Amino acid sequence: MHTINCNGHLIDLSTPHVMGIVNVTPDSFYDGGKLKSDIDLLQQVNKMLADGATFIDIGGYSSRPDGMDITVDEELNRVIPMIDILIKEFKDLNLSIDSFRSRVVDQAIQHGVNIVNDISAGMIDEKMIETVAQHRVPYIMMHMRGTPQTMRSLNKYNNLIKDINFYFSERIATARAAGIDDIIIDPGYGFAKTVNQNYHLLKNQGLVKLHNVPILSGISRKSMIYKTLDIKATQALNGTSALHMICLQQGASILRVHDVNETMEVIKLYHMIEAN
Repeated sequence: MHTINCNGHLIDLSTPHVMGIVNVTPDSFYDGGKLKSDIDLLQQVNKMLADGATFIDIGGYSSRPDGMDITVDEELNRVIPMIDILIKEFKDLNLSIDSFRSRVVDQAIQHGVNIVNDISAGMIDEKMIETVAQHRVPYIMMHMRGTPQTMRSLNKYNNLIKDINFYFSERIATARAAGIDDIIIDPGYGFAKTVNQNYHLLKNQGLVKLHNVPILSGISRKSMIYKTLDIKATQALNGTSALHMICLQQGASILRVHDVNETMEVIKLYHMIEAN
């Protein structure tokens, strides 16, 4: 049984959970610039929690391919005020910071965040692993190569699944050696991978379970869906729901999503399949 400790509360990940995405960025691929006010933020998070989200993931840096690079100060200016609002409003909130910068993570945790979601698994900022270990919070580490600005060209692999597993073996060992107890891995759909590679990874996601840590799948409304269907991200909910079922069947413990209610329906149907 996989559990993680969030502020003294043990969360059982042997049954699937949902993480709601909150982007306080102007240029995220799907919902960039959607939150115009504090009220918009509170309404979105309140709905996600009411719909069944266990975690809320807040990010101030758009990690989409070729996304705009911003300073650490700008990222902090985007996320810290929003974290303060959410921590004040929602009691016992499981709030994750989506950042690959240790200074942002350190400040976010001091303001009440209790999970770190790092797309680089500590490969971009050498102080990240140490920072997470000092704060003793769960750490989500994702597979990627390079940076959001360079990853599109870094998609050549000897063997995609073996290379991802080797990457996680090294990253998990490094995190464990630093004293990080609660580790979750994210295969990194859309990061340094072609559309076909994303589907090969999804089909074989179960092979990543060998590390004996929970898996987070983040495919919500991504280009692997809308490019395949020749639609826009705003039209990709149906495709997302279809692939969420595959993620669950391939061992995902957490689904990171834009649409919580629809994802909870997928999980309910998944439970019915598993029970019969």
